[in-house]
Amino acid sequence: MPTPTPLSEIVALLHTWYPPQTAESWDAVGLVAGDPDQPVSKVMFAVDVTAEVAAEAAEWGADLLVVHHPLFLKGVHGFAATTPKGRTLSTLTKAGCALLTAHTNADRAVGGVSEALASALGLEEVEPILPDPATALDKLTTYVPTDAAAIVRAALAEAGAGAIGDYDFASYSTVGVGRFRPLEGAEPMIGTVGEIETVEENRIEVVLPRARRAEVVRALLAAHPYEEPAYDVVELADARVAETGTGRIGTITRQSLTEFATTVSEALPQTAHGVRVAGDPEHSVRRVAVCGGAGDFLLDDVLATDADVYVTSDLRHHPASEFLEKGGPVLVDVSHWAAEWTWLPVVEARLAEALEGAVETRVSTQCTDPWTMRP
Repeated sequence: MPTPTPLSEIVALLHTWYPPQTAESWDAVGLVAGDPDQPVSKVMFAVDVTAEVAAEAAEWGADLLVVHHPLFLKGVHGFAATTPKGRTLSTLTKAGCALLTAHTNADRAVGGVSEALASALGLEEVEPILPDPATALDKLTTYVPTDAAAIVRAALAEAGAGAIGDYDFASYSTVGVGRFRPLEGAEPMIGTVGEIETVEENRIEVVLPRARRAEVVRALLAAHPYEEPAYDVVELADARVAETGTGRIGTITRQSLTEFATTVSEALPQTAHGVRVAGDPEHSVRRVAVCGGAGDFLLDDVLATDADVYVTSDLRHHPASEFLEKGGPVLVDVSHWAAEWTWLPVVEARLAEALEGAVETRVSTQCTDPWTMRP
């Protein structure tokens, strides 16, 4: 029997992959209920935390339920079991099951909702429709006596400089000669007042997040042996394209709209909503834009791409009609629940791999789409 994992450890993993600070300002994400110290042996995943899903989690013995849609999106003064949402949460708490939400922070992330939908539809060369701004970077350069270079490099790294992707403590050094003359009033570590001094120095260069500039400069001044260290900070023009962002666009083997719509229908869980298509059945499709969940807010941005088709949910009559009148790509409207469900097996597999089988996982297949019948 695997040793249970503390809830706090699982929360930390999920927040690393889907940082709460990247959620929209109106959203409500993170740990909703549960003791961070409680042990977790079973984790269930679902799109919505309905009464039926909560009952499933309780019956299975889940210690944590991870959902996409918040149970409480607006502020509440209480959650007594006299309300539907209160009863749902009561079912979980009575069963000792914690609740965590990853919503808009999971939408835009690498391995998130829109990316999972793109993968389910077979898209390749996938990138965000609206990339998030890349982290603003600076480059700091300083000059240090050779015997103190290692100390200064370490201090810069501990303050947050030299982190590049999956690497840290990254820096570049070259050896040269520093020259200076201490003036009256100086207390030089090396050299004599009034005399020109030359010292073998290392030129050290590191990149750093612009937001940490002050901390890194303070660390440099504290660790540098010179009374007046020489350094400069340059703001970098970052041309990198962020991997995170809103929606996704990618490429498939060229096919007709009819063939593509069939692929979409087969790739997603079946619902009463089904798949709705707006466009010529013989329209040629190669470039595909997608957005998990309600995506009509992205129509103007999709219009500016080279997409042949846009797959999303909850498209309204007038925005869709006007979009097509502007010559936009054809539209495929799918169930909101079905599109976002594609993320659940992705995050389940990711957690199972990260914890090396220390927890048992389950994806709920209960359809929580509100539409239940098409006569």
